[in-house]
Amino acid sequence: MAGLKRRVPMHSLRYFISMVGLFSKSGLLPWYARNPPGWSQLFLGTVCKGDFTHVIATKCQKGQKSQKKPSHLGPLDGSWQERLADVVTPLWRLSYEEQLKPVISGYRNKSTFSVNRGPDGNPKTVGYYLGTWRDGNIVCVQSNNLKNIPEKHSQVAQYYEVFLRQSPLEPCLVFHEGGYWRELIVRTNSQGHTMAIITFHPQKLSQEELHVQKEAVKEFFIRGPGAACDLTSLYFQESTMTRCSHQQSPYQLLFGEPYIFEELLSLKIRISPDAFFQINTAGAEMLYRTVGELTGVNSDTILLDICCGTGVIGLSLAQHTSQVLGIELVEQAVEDARWTAAFNGITNSEFHTGRAEKILPGLLKSKEDGQSIVAVVNPARAGLHYKVIQAIRNCRAIRTLVFVSCKLHGESTRNVI
Repeated sequence: MAGLKRRVPMHSLRYFISMVGLFSKSGLLPWYARNPPGWSQLFLGTVCKGDFTHVIATKCQKGQKSQKKPSHLGPLDGSWQERLADVVTPLWRLSYEEQLKPVISGYRNKSTFSVNRGPDGNPKTVGYYLGTWRDGNIVCVQSNNLKNIPEKHSQVAQYYEVFLRQSPLEPCLVFHEGGYWRELIVRTNSQGHTMAIITFHPQKLSQEELHVQKEAVKEFFIRGPGAACDLTSLYFQESTMTRCSHQQSPYQLLFGEPYIFEELLSLKIRISPDAFFQINTAGAEMLYRTVGELTGVNSDTILLDICCGTGVIGLSLAQHTSQVLGIELVEQAVEDARWTAAFNGITNSEFHTGRAEKILPGLLKSKEDGQSIVAVVNPARAGLHYKVIQAIRNCRAIRTLVFVSCKLHGESTRNVI
């Protein structure tokens, strides 16, 4: 979705025909579609008046009988023109305004900004990397011109840069070279609430010195220039590693609300700073609806959600299944899933914290009582641990498996094979 530049309405019949190659490849169409009554001029390239949606709805000229469709093709819904348009131009039934509805700009609800040298050489630049580490030409540029980044995210990043440039402490560009200020994470919801998370390398600062820095950044975003960002919450994490979980180093709430909330599939969902949530909210709703259709769950099945994150897939299907079982590594995400279940009155769900390869075998063994299990797997880019795959394959009760992947090649492919 993000890669689409724009959707082209098929107002021009000539344009449509040239796109699908009907002039040069008549064999692409069934025999009864190549010579429809009343359309001989069309395939010679004559331009038809009116827009495409009107033209294709007319099967034949007034007074002519339509050809009988061959019986071996089975029942067909709509004319061949309509069915062809449904495949080639699936949005043709919508108005031009409706075709433009898909959101392709500013759709991310989470952005992670790096800190490094900008084009002007200033090491306190907040943005995204251009170049490669291998070639040694890395430069950090602001996100203003990135279409998928919301303006609010870029605004918070710009003010974080302002703060860094007035701070006496240097940024941490490379761990062994020292420095303190590191990346910024910005999360937003559809209501416009904004959570910011600042990562900081403590080096050898004392607790008193750390307190001074936390108070400085807090003051900047509450009463200083950063107040323009109108943050809902600001978190601070001391981290000596590239990535640090809440268990390894707790997120410290400097001010504001501890969570943000999102509405999705009729559920109110709680999101913690460390919890996984699909970065495209509208896309997530479409994805989860599709997953729900593929599972085919009913009141006699157990839904097993592996790598469940905040539990949205399972909880959205809870009313259609006998029980929802979720497994997730991030403890905060599991706490969010349990809160979401309780807030939305869902009582047939269980969520377990830990590695799936350790929890799954025992969990499946306890459920092998003849009840059918539908499993949904939505792993990270690294794919599934081989022990998880073994546990799934060894469980005869799993009748359906839906595998969702954010990276189709690599480990996910090997997992499926």
